[in-house]
Amino acid sequence: MLTKRKLHALFWVALLILGLGVALTQGDEEIDPYKEAERQRELFRQTSGGILPGELYAAEGEELFTRKRGPKNASLEACDFGLGPGKLEGAYTRMPRYFADTRKVEDLESRVVSCMVRLQGFKPEEVGRDEVKALVAYVASKSSEMPLQVVPKHPNEITLYNLGKELWYRRAGSRDMNCSICHDTYAGGRVRLSPVRSPRQGLSNEWPAYRFEADKLYTLEDRIAFCYESVGVHPPDFYSEPMIALSVYMLTEATKGKHKFTELPGFTR
Repeated sequence: MLTKRKLHALFWVALLILGLGVALTQGDEEIDPYKEAERQRELFRQTSGGILPGELYAAEGEELFTRKRGPKNASLEACDFGLGPGKLEGAYTRMPRYFADTRKVEDLESRVVSCMVRLQGFKPEEVGRDEVKALVAYVASKSSEMPLQVVPKHPNEITLYNLGKELWYRRAGSRDMNCSICHDTYAGGRVRLSPVRSPRQGLSNEWPAYRFEADKLYTLEDRIAFCYESVGVHPPDFYSEPMIALSVYMLTEATKGKHKFTELPGFTR
């Protein structure tokens, strides 16, 4: 059975043999990052019997989802992601959303945590980040390539959309940066070789995804944190209201742009 560790080892051996590397330039020739990601993706398939890293995370998440765990010795199969207990098909396309049982707007990540706490009896500080990411990969995989449907209607959803929009344009840090400076001003262009998209252009529709440069899975919250860190600003805490608000704003705008999720879990640089 291929584990994540074995799959990664196969990948790096193949890189050495084929001389591909993960650099975005070869000699003087500039390489498109998306095309490079596609090459690495196919290399993974060739060296692992067709299995991609994101699929391993999703398989791990499925095992965690169905196994009875925690002080209450329960699985997560009774967790309601918005379509009814245990119903996962298309649930991610409608999140973040308001949940009456917690009286909060939750994205997929915070919903996983709240279900682990309420259904399985874990304390919030006992919930491991890696477990959450694996569970997110599994649940999100059930909405792969489906149209986004995040449309704020509940007053709490509208409040968080407005907060997310405010945070999107709020300048912060020693560099006086905000999200809009890169993703709106340079939409359609490139920053450090990478194509730049605005929320309306589907900025948020490829997460969770395995980033081969970092050799790990990134969720949308991870990607938001990475953006903050890249401009020297301390990111919001995982599962916090600002993090969820930014997700509401980006995914609502992507819905307005009539985008679908990419193949989930994705594969990117």
